[in-house]
Amino acid sequence: MKTLGNVIWLVFGGFITALEYVIASFLLIITIIGIPFGLQTIKLASLAIWPFGREARQSDRAPGCFSTLMNIIWILIGGIWISLTHLIFALLLAITIIGIPFAMQHLKLAGLALTPFGRVIVSKNQ
Repeated sequence: MKTLGNVIWLVFGGFITALEYVIASFLLIITIIGIPFGLQTIKLASLAIWPFGREARQSDRAPGCFSTLMNIIWILIGGIWISLTHLIFALLLAITIIGIPFAMQHLKLAGLALTPFGRVIVSKNQ
């Protein structure tokens, strides 16, 4: 069922948001200062392309001041715009009953798009 959900997900906005993450990652990595942000967007792109059966959790380490500072900078640079993309897709998909599970995935990704630092992507079986 997860595989079917992920394939349908690609049609209902998953491919577009993953592409958005990859483009943002490429643009950030070409600058030296943007490398940490680019690495986070690659992590988000992997979850955005195949979200069913995986989730983002707080890392085992304490997040500390660095993660908080990087999250604040990330929100100002691009996190708010990517999060708004997920919210728009969630609103459009929540109109139909069939789209509600996909809207929930977009809402999960919207929260993660705001604060990606200090989180890890894991399988739900763990």
